[in-house]
Amino acid sequence: MQRRDFIQLSGLGIGGLLTASIPVLGNAVSPEYLLEASGRGVGIDNAAKKRLADIALNAAKSKGATYTDVRIGRYLQQFVFTREAKVQNIANAESFGVGIRVIANGTWGFAATSDVTPQAIAKCAETAVAIAKANARLQTEPVQLAPQKGVGEVTWKTPIKKNAFEIPVQEKIDLLMKVNSEAMKNGAAFVTSNLFFVNEQKYFASTDGSYIDQDVHRIWPTFTVSAVDRAVGKFKTRDALSSPMGMGYEYLDGLASEKIAAPNGLVGYRNSYDMVEDAILGAKQAKEKLTAKTVQPGKYDLVLDPNHLGLTIHESVGHPTELDRVLGYEANYAGTSFATLDKWKTKNFNYGSKLVNIVADKTQPHTLGTVGYDDEGVPCKEWDLIKDGILVNYQAIRDQVAILGEKESNGCCYADNWDSVQFQRMPNVSLKAGSEKRSVFDMIKGVDKGIYIIGRGSYSIDQQRYNFQFGGQLFYEIKNGEIVGMLDDVAYQSNTQEFWNSCAQLCDKDDYRTFGSFFDGKGQPSQVSAVSHGSATTRFNGVNVINTGRKI
Repeated sequence: MQRRDFIQLSGLGIGGLLTASIPVLGNAVSPEYLLEASGRGVGIDNAAKKRLADIALNAAKSKGATYTDVRIGRYLQQFVFTREAKVQNIANAESFGVGIRVIANGTWGFAATSDVTPQAIAKCAETAVAIAKANARLQTEPVQLAPQKGVGEVTWKTPIKKNAFEIPVQEKIDLLMKVNSEAMKNGAAFVTSNLFFVNEQKYFASTDGSYIDQDVHRIWPTFTVSAVDRAVGKFKTRDALSSPMGMGYEYLDGLASEKIAAPNGLVGYRNSYDMVEDAILGAKQAKEKLTAKTVQPGKYDLVLDPNHLGLTIHESVGHPTELDRVLGYEANYAGTSFATLDKWKTKNFNYGSKLVNIVADKTQPHTLGTVGYDDEGVPCKEWDLIKDGILVNYQAIRDQVAILGEKESNGCCYADNWDSVQFQRMPNVSLKAGSEKRSVFDMIKGVDKGIYIIGRGSYSIDQQRYNFQFGGQLFYEIKNGEIVGMLDDVAYQSNTQEFWNSCAQLCDKDDYRTFGSFFDGKGQPSQVSAVSHGSATTRFNGVNVINTGRKI
């Protein structure tokens, strides 16, 4: 049974409220045209989408809905997987359908259909209203939906230079084969490399008067190289230092080339990525890790590269400031949050040091979470979560902001497919760069005893997003302002408030880069979303470091 069918049937079982079939209101759209358009790999035009959306809006209203939104979506995915000299898999997926959400009797209802025809859409709208009325029997308080002025007919597109779906598969395979062969030439015993491409073509309409067409593109190149010491049966790995981006294939071909120098020959990538260069360096570093010195546990000043710090931001700031987690709505699956409303209401809860300014932003160019409008038709924006170290706001959508005494959604509602109900999802959450001119080289010069950490590693954090442990890809020991060698078996432990209050220094905007999560899970049934986290290299003083290898 598909998820949309389960949602529909469970709603019917509760209420048994389906009424007689309803008339199709609006101009007809040819079913043959819809099937032909989808089958030939192109989207239907906006005029046809608008006619279909109006059918749903009118049908839901005729059955008692006081609010309705419609999402007509075509979702494309292409994933390419290789290992050494072989292509392991090429996966292409396309999904096309309609999701309809309504408020009736003060309660939400949702239904979806892959039958994109006028009669099926009208029936789907009827089902959504029936489910809302069934759910209303259990609703104790009516939905309070923040007002949203309709924006009329608008479009938004990810500003890409090359559509990844128009690049021949052979060209993508050739790139991955070169990545693998160059890594093997430079010390890798094993290597896997992958490319992920996503295109969301989303049309949103609502009774507020919005008709919004969006074309969203995302890309993620990645690999893992392994070096092996066969004499002792030991191996070490290094993952790619790429970041998933809201860009086209130009991210990989050098058209947007922009690199940032870092210590020990490392390169930080911003708005471009040289996958072959990174694989060569990755193979050499994986080999170097085989003989790296194990870390001595203790207190260290940590210099954290943006490609590493992004994950810490995601887990210790991004998730705990989701309002549905704060309220306990996600407790069964994703957990809750230590950043409770009572802390926010004091207006002086010290989340971090005065240097910590963290913003939520769905407008930042080239990032995963950036769109023009969220899946409730709300124009996207930037807003403060933590200002000068103080918790000042959360991530909230139209049916949540009344809880905060606000009247405007933050514009962070999202569904991962047309058959998924939209709900609050994390926008880009980023740490602002420092205002003083400072490079990572300058920062390291000021560290007497520290560790420079690059890349995402294993991690663990409790269900309230408070106590945590983070590893990484590469670790370099700092003594008296200089990097003296590579370390291994490093992880740092802290709690969220203690960690962010140890933030002591920030590099400036010239070092600012993004990290990304391409498959961030949440909700039941589970959905995934993509989100970026930006920062410059940042220093945290006196953080507890443990040895994960127990080889002291």
